[in-house]
Amino acid sequence: MKYRKFRGLDWEVSALGFGAMRLPVVGGDTGNIDEPHAVKMIRYAIDQGVNYVDTAYPYHQGESERLVGKVLKDGYRERVRLATKMPTWLINERGDFDKYLDEQLGKLEMDKIDFYLLHGLRHTRWPTIRDLDVFSWAEEKIREGKIGHLGFSFHDDVALFKEIVDSYEWTFCQIQLNYMDTEYQAGLEGLRYAAEKGLAVVIMEPIKGGKLAVTPPKDVQAVWDKAETKRTPVEWALKWVWNHPEVSVVLSGMSEMKHVEENVEYAGRSEAGSLTADELKLIDEAKDAYNRLGFVGCTACRYCMPCPQGVDIPEILGMYNEYYMSGQSDDVKEKYWEKIGPEAHADQCISCGVCEEQCPQELPIRKFMGEARRIFTKPQ
Repeated sequence: MKYRKFRGLDWEVSALGFGAMRLPVVGGDTGNIDEPHAVKMIRYAIDQGVNYVDTAYPYHQGESERLVGKVLKDGYRERVRLATKMPTWLINERGDFDKYLDEQLGKLEMDKIDFYLLHGLRHTRWPTIRDLDVFSWAEEKIREGKIGHLGFSFHDDVALFKEIVDSYEWTFCQIQLNYMDTEYQAGLEGLRYAAEKGLAVVIMEPIKGGKLAVTPPKDVQAVWDKAETKRTPVEWALKWVWNHPEVSVVLSGMSEMKHVEENVEYAGRSEAGSLTADELKLIDEAKDAYNRLGFVGCTACRYCMPCPQGVDIPEILGMYNEYYMSGQSDDVKEKYWEKIGPEAHADQCISCGVCEEQCPQELPIRKFMGEARRIFTKPQ
């Protein structure tokens, strides 16, 4: 395992962090984590040198923190730094800060969280948290020993990102970054700004919710085939993020042991500034090829769920992507009809917009549901 300086602290963090957002589940129920499998995966990662574990209040319908608490028993807690996040969208009054922190500590069965983040800050959430003076509250919790360091995760434009960075002496922040999203949300500009201000930067969605990990369409594969050094699509995506010296740790939400084993291997080859000019050019070509094919930026975070009408939004957006990436193959239509029940099809969407209010990517989900309805309506 390779390690990097966690800015502001006398501590080195593993290049790869374990994100407990996409753990294996039973029967397709995201709230029913396959506990034995998940415990084995996370402990394997720690045994291989991963020392940063990230979870959050809503992950796996509130069960991720409980699972992570179990994982970190038997001596594993002392081997890692733990991060979890305040559910900022549930904060209405100052008393809610303690309410949710205490609940989270109870789920984790711990008395301290090393890194506590204000989760998913955006224009709609930031003023409430700021005006309730979350900073004085956090400093009190740090003095009490319940929190080690305060940070924030972010889903909005770079101007707001800079405003938030400048509002407090944060230890760290967490942003979305991958080679498709260089100018999206905080992007590369935000990465560099935060690093210049002395913040450690944690990266989420380095493979865009797995979209950059699947077998690529032929146009993209043709780009990778030109590379002198052969790599999987996942390693290309991770290596691009690790190439930036401002990055402290890259989180991966792994759902199979195979993913953990591969990512640990890739992390062992990670190094800032290791990609050649020709390799960086190839990555730009791959990005252009994806964009020509109509890449939809859904990361399958499932914040849009549950849909009031029962529409399986993440699955449909995944099929929509696959349809265009495959050159509009009828095989994808067959897969849609087989995998998604009629009650969850796109034609159940009534365009209420609830999903768009929750989507951290700010995707025009109603528009995509309309297009999916047109594409996937089964002939009579």
